[in-house]
Amino acid sequence: MIEIVAAPPYLTIQDQGRPGHRAEGVPGGGAIDTWGHAVANAVVGNPANAAALEWGLSGGRIRWRRRGVFALAGAQVEATLDGEPVAMHRSQRAEAGSELVINRFLGGRFVYVAFSGGIDVPLVLGSRSTYLAARFGGLEGRMVRAGDRLPVGDPGEPAVAGFAVPAELMPRYDSAEAGVVTGPQAGLFSAETWHVLTDTVFGIDAASDRMGYRLVGPPIEHAGDAALPSAPVCAGAVQIPAGGRPIVLMADGPTVGGYPVIAVVCSTDLPVVAQRRPGESLRFRVMTVEASQSAFRRRAVAIHTLAHLARTRETG
Repeated sequence: MIEIVAAPPYLTIQDQGRPGHRAEGVPGGGAIDTWGHAVANAVVGNPANAAALEWGLSGGRIRWRRRGVFALAGAQVEATLDGEPVAMHRSQRAEAGSELVINRFLGGRFVYVAFSGGIDVPLVLGSRSTYLAARFGGLEGRMVRAGDRLPVGDPGEPAVAGFAVPAELMPRYDSAEAGVVTGPQAGLFSAETWHVLTDTVFGIDAASDRMGYRLVGPPIEHAGDAALPSAPVCAGAVQIPAGGRPIVLMADGPTVGGYPVIAVVCSTDLPVVAQRRPGESLRFRVMTVEASQSAFRRRAVAIHTLAHLARTRETG
């Protein structure tokens, strides 16, 4: 059991999402940065899909009611446990009564706090993720607040503190560049317009959240109507609404949309987009579908390798 002593403005429970329900209008959801979330879980010996805290942009404090092992991954933060510095991407033991304080964010937008055993809230449609728009999942479908107590599951084999992610498997977000493949309505856009998309350094608008990130830059023009008949869309879709300012759909984005989709961000690079703060820059680079699939396989192998290394250390 952990207790939230001081909560940041944004704090939810997320796992890797609830696939298979888009036909009913329920997005996949889950961690907005699936990379950081999976790494945090691997470090403490959890399955990649275990529920963890998704913590955004500001400081706060949590307390352990009984001892456990935890890890931080994703955004770079300045944190202490009982006054001692906490390293990112490293498992650490907390005793009953220990307090973790996240003081400030040094880079990135979302940090994940994973606990050995995972946060044990009820499954809703096969997932423990919070879907705020529909008010279900996580903890009563809402933000986690100060005073809340969250149950932690039984990890079975106790996790070992002190395991650190090797440098070559460390999640990195410093490129500010995301790969894209052509979208289903790319034919509505001229070659010159496509170059505007790929040659522009966009900014992240303050009006960006788990549903979508609005981009600041020159307008993207197209030959069709601003609104089309509704069609299925996915996380990573780059929509061009009236006015031409792109929107990148994120984890809780809609399942259908009527704006033209010029491109789709590759799933392995969506975490890079997710960790960009308002005012920071983002560029797109063109990838083939084959290159995107290859990147996805490499990421899956890296996470599997990390989980294997962590388990080997725990049982060795």
